[in-house]
Formats: sequence, structure tokens, C-alpha cells
Amino acid sequence: MTFAGWLQIAIFIGLVVALARPLGFYLTRTLDGSLPGTAAIERPLFRLAGVDPREEQGWLGYALALLAFNLAGMLVLFFLQRLQWYLPFNPAGMTGVPADLAFNTAASFVTNTNWQNYGGETTLSHLSQMAGLTVQNFVSAATGIGVAAALIRGFSRTSAKKVGNFWADLTRVTLFILMPISVVIALAFVALGMPQTLAGSIDATTLEGARQTIALGPVASQEAIKLLGTNGGGFFNVNSSHPFENPTAMANLIQVLAIFALGAALTNVFGRAVGDERQGWALLAAMGILFVAGVTITYWAEASGNPLVHALGVDGANMEGKELRFGPALTALFAVVTTAASCGAVNAMHDSFIPLGGLIPMLNMQLGEIIVGGVGAGIYGMLIFVLVAIFIAGLMVGRTPEYVGKKIEAREVKLAMLAILALPLAMLGFTAIAVVLPNAVASIANPGPHGFSEILYAYTSGAANNGSAFAGLSGNTPWFNMTIGFAMLMGRFLIIIPALAIAGSLAAKKTIPASAGSFPTHSGLFVGLLVGVILIVGGLTFFPALALGPVVEHLAMLAGQTF
Repeated sequence: MTFAGWLQIAIFIGLVVALARPLGFYLTRTLDGSLPGTAAIERPLFRLAGVDPREEQGWLGYALALLAFNLAGMLVLFFLQRLQWYLPFNPAGMTGVPADLAFNTAASFVTNTNWQNYGGETTLSHLSQMAGLTVQNFVSAATGIGVAAALIRGFSRTSAKKVGNFWADLTRVTLFILMPISVVIALAFVALGMPQTLAGSIDATTLEGARQTIALGPVASQEAIKLLGTNGGGFFNVNSSHPFENPTAMANLIQVLAIFALGAALTNVFGRAVGDERQGWALLAAMGILFVAGVTITYWAEASGNPLVHALGVDGANMEGKELRFGPALTALFAVVTTAASCGAVNAMHDSFIPLGGLIPMLNMQLGEIIVGGVGAGIYGMLIFVLVAIFIAGLMVGRTPEYVGKKIEAREVKLAMLAILALPLAMLGFTAIAVVLPNAVASIANPGPHGFSEILYAYTSGAANNGSAFAGLSGNTPWFNMTIGFAMLMGRFLIIIPALAIAGSLAAKKTIPASAGSFPTHSGLFVGLLVGVILIVGGLTFFPALALGPVVEHLAMLAGQTF
């Protein structure tokens, strides 16, 4: 570890904190429809769609509209892939995508996961990339922010039956948050050397005199929203380690900032909505503690290197699977950022990390990716843990649990636990089945605990709607395409539906004024309690599985054994 490496990490953290409040103000004004100049743009669109943004929905109506929209998007994306051979903007002549892979990809992008069991430049046409994947990058991110907005309204409203209008939230987030910021980021990427063209490829002559065909396409536009919307799907197979996707150190900084920017800002939106910005800062502080701990462990592990390599007389950091231009510090930062958020973009291969370095990205996802998290998903996931923490605090002091003036009762706690248990059901359930099936085990590249980690990481990434992978697993098989697809759907909608039900339940309650006996939820004590609950729930649930994978692999590495 070096001073320069820590300085780069510190600059990133400072920029995220500095952006949280102004972006929170902008998001708040956008979501409540009070942003100046937007009414003239959205009014004709609402009229054309037959939507009255003032006509709000209860939690069930909001959920049904969301599910219908996402089902339609998944069907369109599935058939777009299947029929791309017959459709325009296919300069490379890509054939139709097999049904199981098309299902996996459709589920992946609709759920904001962007797990890729294919190489983008060798599988999908430009039309599939733009009209299919890029569109879903926008609307899946907007869906997540919409759910977060609905839950925040549940905390901030009193004796209300409505939590918002899904169609209004979807439109406003897409038009006035995701699109303009993405345009700015895309232009910055083009200026830094990222391609943005409809050309299929270009021929180049290598230094050895050989002819090489280099894939091109509308890269910058897809990169911008893949990062800002915490989607993560790369235009190229190796994602943000490809020089066309991540050409410079400045591009790398913009990418990690884009991943965290909106998720951090939504904590400020929550604070503004409940009338106390300190509540939002407390949530961001809890996220920050978990994030800094994860970066520290990952950076230490990768900078320390592999003792088995050191025994051969080669000192230094673990550089296997990394870009030399980023080094261990920016690689560790990117890995923790992308798995703390539900992004999945990578600038290195996590499969090549030191075992403890690979454990942290996996644990980030298993905790529900609430460490800033995906756009929308991070804040509503964190608020679900807040309900559990407040309930535990209430039991400890013998008082009715309260949070920002709302009583937390049995219904909210039961719904919160349903959401929390959905992830281990998908992650551990599918992993347990896969590790005893010969055709699934045949897909792993390494035996022993590392092979187990490859399978566990795949289902963890899918259910957490992340999309990154331990690259050693050959996931493009009917078994993994179908089961990871179902895991992605479970990890998305089995959390969204309870979250919306919680929003409806809280919105209907009266607000209780704070009293001398109220537990201050903007204090350091509350932040510590929240972090402790998150770690205990995650530790008790996932530690046995992690012990079979990266933990035992690390101990074996220290004993001189490789896999």
C-alpha cells in the first residue's frame, strides 16, 4: 500500500460526499415535479400516454404498474435478441441469440443486473445493444429510483393512502436525471478517447505486421448509463478493463464517481423528505463505514501479494488479472465500488484476486448491496435494515420502535424480513443445488474452494442484481442461464414488492412527535447499531458459505496449497 494509492481513494470519497447534497437537492425537485422548466417537456408526453401525474397510486397499484412495465420490457428484449438477424443495424451479421441465453440476458438487464454470459462485441447487433440493452439501462435504473421515492414518501407522509405515480416517477427520472447526466458523461468519455460510432469494426496492422480486426460501436453512450444507472454491462467482453471502455485514469475516476453519485445523493433526498437532513447523513455514514472497511481489506490483500509467488523470489503486489495502468489501489477501489453498488462493471478480473480480496466483493453483494447500492436499490435496501435495527433497539430498551416519527410495528418488520431473506434463498439455495450437479460443476475452472467460490459468486451476483463475475466460471450453459436468470428476478422483485408494501403501510400512519424517550436516529450510536445489525445478519447468514470458499482458500494459500 502506498500514500499515492490512499490519496486517490481519499479524493474519491471526498468527491462522493461533496456531490451528495447538491445532487440530493436536484433529485428531490425532480421527483416532486417542481424542477423549473420541466413541466413543458413532460406535459405532452403524459397527455400522449394518458397519464395524469397528479393521480397517485396506492402501493399495490404502484407495484402492479411496475411489474407490468418490466414484464413488457423483458419480452421485448428477449425477442429483439432472438430476431436480431432479421433486423437493421447489424453490420457484423450477428445471428439470433439462443433462447436460454436470451432469457438470461433479458432478465439481467430488466432487473438492473447486467450479468453477461456472452461477449457483447461477438454476440449482439448494434440494435440489440442500443434499443435493447441501453434502453433497459435507463428504465431499470429509473424503476429502482421510483421504488426508493415511493418508500421515502411512505416515511414522510402522514395518514396517506398513496405513495406516488409510477409512470410519473419513471418519466421524470429518465428525462431529467439519467438522460442529461448521461449525455454529459458520454461527451466526457468521447473527449477522453472512447469510441462512439455506428461502424462495426476497423482493421489495424500490428507491430508484427499481422492484420487485426478491432470491434467498434456506440460505446460511450452505453458506458455512461451503464455506470450512472449502476447497470454494469460492458459493450466489450472484458468490460471496463478494455481500453475502449476505460481509456485513461480520468475516465476511471469518472466511472467510479458515476457509480456512487446517485446512490449517495438519495440518502440526502431521504433526509430532506423527512425534514431532517441529519437522518440522511447518518445513513450515508453507515454506508461509508462499511465501504472504507471493504476498501482497506481489499487494497491490503492485493497490495500484499501472494506469499506463494513471494516464495519464488518475486516480491510485490498481486497483479494477476489487473491492468498495469490502474495498479492495486484503483483496482481495489473499483472492485469495492462496483460490488457495493449493484453495478457489476469491472476493471480487473475478480477471479484473480487474493482470496480475502475476492471475499469482500462477494460479501458486499451478500449484504444486499446497501453500501450506497444501486440507484434506488441501495437506499430502499438500507431502509429495510433500518427497520430491523430500530426494532432490535426497541426490544433492548422496552419501547415501541419509532423511526422519523413512524411507529415500526409487526407488519413492517415481517415485510422487512421477507425482503432480507429473499437474497439468501436465491444465493445459497441455487448454489447448494449447483455444487452437487455434475453438469454445473463441469463449468468451473478450478477445483476445491476456489471452484465453490466461482459458483457462489455467480448466484450472489445474480440475486444481488450486480452482474460482475468470477471469470473462471463458464456460465453460458442452459443450467446457469436459466437458474441465474431466476435468481436475478427473485433478487429484484422479491425485495421491491415488500418495500412498496412497507411504503404503503408507513404512509397510512400518523407522525408521532419526538419525545425525551425517542431514540436519536441521527447519532453515532444509531450508526453503530445499524452497521452492527447489517454485519451480524450478513455474518450469520453467509459466513458458513464464505468459510467453505475464500476463507479456507486463504488458509490453504498460507499453508502452501494452490487450486
